[in-house]
Amino acid sequence: MTATAHEESTALYDIPGPVARKRHFAYGVFSTLLILGLAGWILYLLFDTEQFTATKWTPFQYTGIQELLLTGLGNTLKAFAMAAVLSLVLGTVLAVGRLSDHKPVRWLATLIVEFFRAMPVLVMIFFIFVALKVHPLPALVAGLTLYNGSVLAEVFRSGINAVERGQREAAFALGMRKTQVMTHVLVPQAVRAMLPAIISQLVVALKDTSLGYLITYEEFLHAGKLIASNLDYDLPFIPVVMVISPIYIGMCMLLSWFATWVSKRQRRSPKTEAVDVAPAEPGTLLPGAQ
Repeated sequence: MTATAHEESTALYDIPGPVARKRHFAYGVFSTLLILGLAGWILYLLFDTEQFTATKWTPFQYTGIQELLLTGLGNTLKAFAMAAVLSLVLGTVLAVGRLSDHKPVRWLATLIVEFFRAMPVLVMIFFIFVALKVHPLPALVAGLTLYNGSVLAEVFRSGINAVERGQREAAFALGMRKTQVMTHVLVPQAVRAMLPAIISQLVVALKDTSLGYLITYEEFLHAGKLIASNLDYDLPFIPVVMVISPIYIGMCMLLSWFATWVSKRQRRSPKTEAVDVAPAEPGTLLPGAQ
């Protein structure tokens, strides 16, 4: 790479000199040592409190405990799948309402979105479960749907409005109706911008499924709580956390990976991929040119 190309690639910031590079290297070494020290201190505390003794990990070898955890994980995934699909549908409906040309529809959609965005999700779940006497799973799914659907409605509306105004005007100039403009022009372009926010909100919905244990829904966290509180193995609370936490983190990372995969697939799609244009060549004359 030439010096000119190197300077162009770093045009937005000053190229660090020898002293700055040494300082950055020192910062990196210090940060690495600090992280390693923190990790070592946590491991020391875990060993010092005998969290890795065989007694506390013996329950996980029993078939009944494994089945309880798998059942709880399945219930968590079931609640999340239902809440995710319904939240996307509700968010789409509310976003369309907020973008409507009819004021009553727009005002009603705005009122619903602002109300459920401001309402704590736990309050909604408890209200549906206690006041409306709904079973735990529907109460949990309904609370998650109302909250996350309202947030996603704002994500959809903001993403569509972020598309360049000229795209909308050009589509209308071609004689397209509003529905066609939304489905064929605005939404495909807005999806890329909206995808990270959508996945982030779905991760929030996945983590909020743990609120189900407060209404006796037998999800993953509820299963871990039963293991930690009802077994006479010196209360293996920390081992339960060490088993459950990586699974939650793994599911959230899987969602992020899925979003990255979808984004890359969109960039390779023929509908969104840029078309190479042949360079202009001399010798082509317009009609009537000499």
